[in-house]
Amino acid sequence: MAAAAREPRRPFEGRTVVVTGASAGVGRATARAFGESGARVALLARGRVGLEAAAEEVRRAGGEALVVPVDMAVAGSVEAAADRVESRLGPVDVWVNAAFTSVFAPFLAAAPDEYERVTEVTYLGCVNGTRAALRRMLPRNSGAVVQVGSALGEAAVPLQAAYCGAKHAINGFTASVRLELLHLHSRVAVTVVQLPAVNTPQFSWALSRLPYRPRPVPPVYQPEVAARAVLHAARRPRRREHLVGASTAAAVLAHRAAPALLDRYVARTGYASQQTGEPATGEEPHNLWAPLDGPGGQDHGAHGTFDDEAAARSPYAALARRPVATGAAVVGAVALAARSLRGRRG
Repeated sequence: MAAAAREPRRPFEGRTVVVTGASAGVGRATARAFGESGARVALLARGRVGLEAAAEEVRRAGGEALVVPVDMAVAGSVEAAADRVESRLGPVDVWVNAAFTSVFAPFLAAAPDEYERVTEVTYLGCVNGTRAALRRMLPRNSGAVVQVGSALGEAAVPLQAAYCGAKHAINGFTASVRLELLHLHSRVAVTVVQLPAVNTPQFSWALSRLPYRPRPVPPVYQPEVAARAVLHAARRPRRREHLVGASTAAAVLAHRAAPALLDRYVARTGYASQQTGEPATGEEPHNLWAPLDGPGGQDHGAHGTFDDEAAARSPYAALARRPVATGAAVVGAVALAARSLRGRRG
């Protein structure tokens, strides 16, 4: 049997890639990974300090970097940013929408303007980025848009209604746009990468009204796991969605196969699993309205505070990246979901 063809070491050599939310977290790790793959990377986010630090990481990795500070919630600013990117780096080949913000609170404890802000950045920021990308890609009949989604966009949790709603909206929006592209027989593609819990600064800088500091629901993965999945999706954007981690696949499959059972389990466990044992002061700084660079210029990096428990690799994600093995990965996730739900009945 012939050996499987190896992927090129720098598959995005000379290609122009836009990454939103690139100053920290998944966006930051993704920008660095594209740099390692030889891309010209445009880094979009609000915080200049984080963007400059991320750009330096891209350059050290071997890529070219362009810093473009922008609020993704403002459509006109996103269009101007896209113009600047193409004037400096050339036509955009890949656009990754990773920007988001969140609020940890019971639904009625989140003020209307806070809820709207999460929706504007997380959902409409994705819409604005996709619009800017497609306006440039469609005339060329070439390009890929990768949405950074979440397992919470399929199987929601309590205390994050705004974020879960925005991620659900991204799924519906992307599905509709995909159908339009199919109708046009376009070679431009859109896909969604559904992520598990990831160790990012989100849990330190999101607005929270919980009695204890927020945390990701285990199992937790490092941002580099998400970044590898995004690069894989950018090379195979015609797949409808890419599930990252067995926990994501299990949550999605359980939600589709036994939604009522999953709802009861998450309603019972979802409060405790999203909080640490450390009491919150209620005065923690947050980035809902402005970046947390601070007066001294603080860079928050890609990782959060859960390095001690975050996995650097996902066997499921690695298996799913191999076309022949994708079926086996799905079967494994189904078995995991079934076993998990059977145990939860007791």
